Amino acid sequence: MGGSWWDFIAGELRQARLRAGLSQEDLAKLINYSASHVSGVETGQRPPKSDFLAAVDQAMNTGGMFTRMLRRASLVEGTPPWLRTWVDSEREATLLRWYEPAYVPGLLQTEAYARMTLADSLLTEEETDQRIVSRLGRQAILTRAHPCPLVAVLDVMVLRRPLRGHTSLMGQQLAHLVKMAELPHVQILVVPEEAGLYPALQGGFILATLSDGTVLAHLDHQVRAQVVNHPDDIASLQRKWEAVRGEALSRRQSLELIKEAARSWI
Repeated sequence: MGGSWWDFIAGELRQARLRAGLSQEDLAKLINYSASHVSGVETGQRPPKSDFLAAVDQAMNTGGMFTRMLRRASLVEGTPPWLRTWVDSEREATLLRWYEPAYVPGLLQTEAYARMTLADSLLTEEETDQRIVSRLGRQAILTRAHPCPLVAVLDVMVLRRPLRGHTSLMGQQLAHLVKMAELPHVQILVVPEEAGLYPALQGGFILATLSDGTVLAHLDHQVRAQVVNHPDDIASLQRKWEAVRGEALSRRQSLELIKEAARSWI
């Protein structure tokens, strides 16, 4: 487990345990993990996963300290360098507009769905875990005290594309979409099959409006993502956004369609 942040968490965990007068065996019993698992995290042999650290926070009454550390570490270590600029903009945004023709947007993914999207990658297990924690950590902008408004437009095939034999996971993902769509600051709109071929089907994009009114765009390619800020490119993407949103069902109709699709995966 390389990287200073992960080493830092491991060291802080060990110090917190010792200050509490607990052995590794004692802590393991409190959090319902094996002593070897605790040892593995403290020595850097195991990555510190979110459920493990959440259990530590609860058992040691840390006020969520280790969970916050993991979120910060994952945003730094688990986010590819070419994505970090966008993540900073995402956190500062006062509005996000996201069009996605292929996948559930990352800010709306469950952990299981996120893991499936990385199943065929060449990442190691540790790198995959870091990417997932990073992706889930980014979702905090939707649940913080002053959440960022999100308008997401999805092609209907996003709701119908199977997860290769994991139908229950797709049902859980769509149930999560329903839950998120019911938040007052989240709109999830669906472009129905009847729209046929329509503008922007060739690729998804995100538009982030910052507090000063600046608009940035994120384009996801096969190899890496690209952050776009040229005025002509932004204007073109905003026209595509308006065209795509014009093809989408209303918020209420979209929610009913998502609920119907969720039931079909049960």
